Amino acid sequence: MSPQRKVKNSQAQKRTSQGSNSYQTRLSAWKVKEDLSDSKSISKHGQNNPVEDYEHADDQAEGALQIALTYFEKGPVETSQSKDKTLEKHLKTVENVAWKNGLAPEGIDILLNVALSGKFGSAVNTRIFKCMIPATLISEDSVVKAVSWLCVGKCSGSTKVLFYRWLVAMFDFIDHKEQINLLYGFFFASLQDDALCPYVCHLLYLLTKKENVKPFRVRKLLDLQAKMGMQPHLQALLSLYKFFVPTLISVSLPMRKKIYFKNSENLWKTALLAVRQRNQGLPPEPLKLMLANVHPVKRKWNSHSVIPVLNSRNYSKESGKKGMNLSDYFSSNGSFPLEQLKSFPQLLQNIHCLELPSQMGAVLNNSLLLHYINCVRDESVLLRLYHWLSQTLQEECIWYKVNNYEHGKEFTNFLDTILKAECFLQEGFYSCEAFLYKSLPLWDGFCCRSQFLQLVSWIPFSSFSEVKPLLFDHLSRLFFTSTIYFKCSVLQCLKELLQNWLLWLSMDIHMKSVMNSPLETTLGGSMNSVSKLIHYVGWLSTTAMRLENNSTFLLHFILDFYEKVCDIYINYNLPLVVLFPPGVFYPALLSLDSSILNQLCYIMDRYRKNLTAAKKNELVQKTKSEFSFSSKTYQEFNHYLTAMVGCLWTSKPFQKGLYIDPEVLEKASVAEYKNSLNLVHHPALLSYAVFFLLQEWPKERRVNMSSVWGKKWNWYLDYLFSEGLQGLKLFIRSSIHRSSVP
Repeated sequence: MSPQRKVKNSQAQKRTSQGSNSYQTRLSAWKVKEDLSDSKSISKHGQNNPVEDYEHADDQAEGALQIALTYFEKGPVETSQSKDKTLEKHLKTVENVAWKNGLAPEGIDILLNVALSGKFGSAVNTRIFKCMIPATLISEDSVVKAVSWLCVGKCSGSTKVLFYRWLVAMFDFIDHKEQINLLYGFFFASLQDDALCPYVCHLLYLLTKKENVKPFRVRKLLDLQAKMGMQPHLQALLSLYKFFVPTLISVSLPMRKKIYFKNSENLWKTALLAVRQRNQGLPPEPLKLMLANVHPVKRKWNSHSVIPVLNSRNYSKESGKKGMNLSDYFSSNGSFPLEQLKSFPQLLQNIHCLELPSQMGAVLNNSLLLHYINCVRDESVLLRLYHWLSQTLQEECIWYKVNNYEHGKEFTNFLDTILKAECFLQEGFYSCEAFLYKSLPLWDGFCCRSQFLQLVSWIPFSSFSEVKPLLFDHLSRLFFTSTIYFKCSVLQCLKELLQNWLLWLSMDIHMKSVMNSPLETTLGGSMNSVSKLIHYVGWLSTTAMRLENNSTFLLHFILDFYEKVCDIYINYNLPLVVLFPPGVFYPALLSLDSSILNQLCYIMDRYRKNLTAAKKNELVQKTKSEFSFSSKTYQEFNHYLTAMVGCLWTSKPFQKGLYIDPEVLEKASVAEYKNSLNLVHHPALLSYAVFFLLQEWPKERRVNMSSVWGKKWNWYLDYLFSEGLQGLKLFIRSSIHRSSVP
């Protein structure tokens, strides 16, 4: 070995002796690899094998990188950056290797110390940070040592800002967070710096756990807000604190759907994509070195590269070694490797020693980890997942970069994966809600329609008045200008949204309203939001019926929605009864389709049972409560009930509240319309009456509809019930006395 190489090795040993033992092992192995590669290239010099030439080039690049890192670590304290060719050469070496293959944890450790130690100027430090891209993961020890440099105060303010931006962008690639969380107080103290405040708030938002929320920190944030105004990053941290400890914060805060932070990944976006691909074993695409302002880069959309692969760092480095079994792993680490988790019983046995992956997006493809999230209910876990989804959806998936519909299948698969996770957890993600608000103005109502509407149906419960301008106003414009099939899809989606809201509220509305700031603070306010949603759907339905000429197909979906509405009081134990509008009731009552009439009868029967239960409950309580139903609701129902009985039973429809121009009746040849509607003459049931007469009196030459009365009327009713009109059966038995046979 040459004297120069011995000096380098002694320097490397001196440097690593100051760090942890693990770094000694890793760096020494790195040097041995260099020696072996150099000897290998010398022994094979002169051969023309292309594969060997390629390996030789890689070995040369690796050697050049080690020389460059040694230069930065032991370089001069003062230098002229503009004229120093050696400095520029080593900078380019590091940049080229980093953007091509990424840097090992040891290399990032060295560059972090160099950039924050003040050895070089701000321009050099900026270039170092921009190429500080991990090959796989980042050591937590490196981050802790880097933070210690901030206490020395040798780096400039712009370098500190860049460090915090880098730390937020690389947060998911740090192997552990325990020691970093111990520095929470130091990070919080940095909020005093106006330039650092937005990025420190973002970092604290990712680190915060319930035990980090203290009264003095809440007071400090409120003081900063009073001084700086309603800044989004301060609101984010206050909202998170209120989420963990609601009793500490009494001020009103905006809804969580607001986008609080700018994306810190822009400087490293394409590089981070390559890291995810490399960790998953996919060939990364060639990256362009971006040293100036970064513009969006077109790339192939791949759902598999977006969702990280499930990976335990310690398992991959320790338990993957030959001869190391699972018991050895437990004795050295104490946590269960995620790669070994294969069954639900295994999850139950090891639920106390599971450590979720650094990249939380990996849980979307693992049902066992979703079980774990659902059982443990650790808010910090959900917040980490929300952050990952926010970065991915809001920055990468704005409808394929403003309607650039390439690789739509991969994008659809990615949304399907998110939806499966939401359905599994029975809970909507706030990140998806923010994505909808941002992307809806760009949506054409066609691409990914099913996925988009399913995301709408999982929007977490919140004030309808705040959601309406962000979502429902845009959705209504698409609704009125699209086909009948799109209208039906939207109505189905809104029915599922209503069902999810009702389930959330019925489980524990009082706890929900206190724990989650987006929710209304009272039960009455929550019921008001649900009522507004129902009235909104009623408005959509009434207008759509006019636009689609009272389509029977559309009316089926409208009545499906009101089947859910009519049973809110009994099925969900919530004090709310909202009737359908006249624009829905009368077209259904006079429909030519017997299934529509049957469905309407079922809904009216359920409305009657819910209102009766509500009235009995009011009488039992004997005191007027906040949720007493107004007399207007009962009057409106009685008006509908009278109209139905008149049309189906007494042949005296529309005695009050409805006027029909006599000229219209004359043209329709129905001068005696008030005596022309009942169970026999109703247009939806006319065919049943004819078949009934033909079946019972087949020898009669003429079908006499007027003969159905008295005993024949009761026989006719039994015939209708036998034909499957169960809704009609329930309505007649609950609302009509059979003794009053026409």
